[in-house]
Amino acid sequence: KMSTIKTSWPEVVGWPAAQAVTQVNTDRPDVAIEVLPSGTSVSPGFSSTRVHVFFDGTGSVAATPQVG
Repeated sequence: KMSTIKTSWPEVVGWPAAQAVTQVNTDRPDVAIEVLPSGTSVSPGFSSTRVHVFFDGTGSVAATPQVG
């Protein structure tokens, strides 16, 4: 059967950022993960090989990481 390629990780919201990175990496070893403080502006444009993980002041994931 065809497995669906995962493009977002809503389940990791609230996790420690490092743990979220591990999860994304496990699901999608082909993408580059950028870990950034919440509110950081990122370069415009969609990238199918990039995932942003935004974390809050406690180091927890603040928003759903997604490919782009």
